[in-house]
Amino acid sequence: MTDLLKSSLTRRTVLQAAAVGAVGLNPALRAAVYAQGSDAPEKKEVKIGFIPLTDCASVVMASVLGIDKKYGVTIIPTKEASWAGVRDKLVNGELDFAHVLYGLVYGVHMGTAGPKKDMAVLMNLNNNGQAITLSKKIADKGAVDGAGLAKLMASDKREYTFAQTFPTGTHAMWLYYWLAANGINPMKDAKVITVPPPQMVANMRVGNMDGFCVGEPWGHRAIMDGIGITAVTTQDIWKDHPEKVLGTTAEFTKKYPNTARAVTAAILEAGKWIDASLANKNKMAETIADKAYVNTSVDAINQRILGRYQNGLGKTWDDPNHMKFFNDGAVNFPYLTDGMWFLTQHKRWGLIKEHPDYLAVAKQINQIDLYKQAATAAKVNVPKDAMRTSKLIDGTVWDGKDPKKYADGFKVHA
Repeated sequence: MTDLLKSSLTRRTVLQAAAVGAVGLNPALRAAVYAQGSDAPEKKEVKIGFIPLTDCASVVMASVLGIDKKYGVTIIPTKEASWAGVRDKLVNGELDFAHVLYGLVYGVHMGTAGPKKDMAVLMNLNNNGQAITLSKKIADKGAVDGAGLAKLMASDKREYTFAQTFPTGTHAMWLYYWLAANGINPMKDAKVITVPPPQMVANMRVGNMDGFCVGEPWGHRAIMDGIGITAVTTQDIWKDHPEKVLGTTAEFTKKYPNTARAVTAAILEAGKWIDASLANKNKMAETIADKAYVNTSVDAINQRILGRYQNGLGKTWDDPNHMKFFNDGAVNFPYLTDGMWFLTQHKRWGLIKEHPDYLAVAKQINQIDLYKQAATAAKVNVPKDAMRTSKLIDGTVWDGKDPKKYADGFKVHA
């Protein structure tokens, strides 16, 4: 090894130790060599779009804590106003990656969510942690859960309006699934509108909707502001459901595979750091509450992130299935069945007209090999199987074995 390379490696190791030492990571020389050699990221600086939601935390913390530097990249988190804006900037290359709705990525790939472009899911960012909020006005009339809402809609007939955050996104699918499980057809019995997450509470305050589905902290914020109640959490609809992903275009992963791997590894490690302790979660809540990120009070974030829930009607509970960012890597693996599930629901609600080749599409989008390489770099366990089995709120079991039959098997559909 030349003296020059030796001294540059030594300097780099010292810099990395300084950058990540504060968060208790153990930077090894391996990381320095990784960033020097043929595995070096092709792009050293990457822009990652995010929406002001609690589940952007691992992207933000990878940058704030300097974990990105350990993998030879600099993450620039960029705050976006809406999911449509995130989609457009991903597709046109203004953003390299994004904290993004699982179903949005699939919608763009299929051409059902705007311009069609081949897309990539690199990892899951979180499980759980979204909620369906009903307005205090209808809660006072007995609509405090699905059964109460169905009863009110049957007896007090008018147009009921519900908001989701993007037509093919996760919140739309959780909302539709829950309404349908309670005998309400979202396509026929209600009006559904699209509202960006940070605008949900303000829109409910002025009476623009009867209910909404969104990520935290906006469900808890509606309770704090006295304008809404939590009718159901999304983890009660599907325990450990997939939610936001690290998304990019297929073109980016082909052109910059090392960069994609490095960014995935850095965010994996940040998720691991968040889930590691109560103190880390509180530090995360303090960081992302800042106006540069979520722009809310710390107490709007830090309760539900610890599993401390209240429904706005006096009920409180500790939820073991609160938002998780790591859970020993179980959160982050891009299961093929997760992606396929969104396609089954897109078919159910008429967003796609024909049955696609569910498994083939999931294999195109979900970058299993890249993820495994990143997990190895971050020393994260990888599940043995790319498929998993889940039971949802209406009792149906999803295992990915017969997606066509599953998609066609729902009584309530478009």
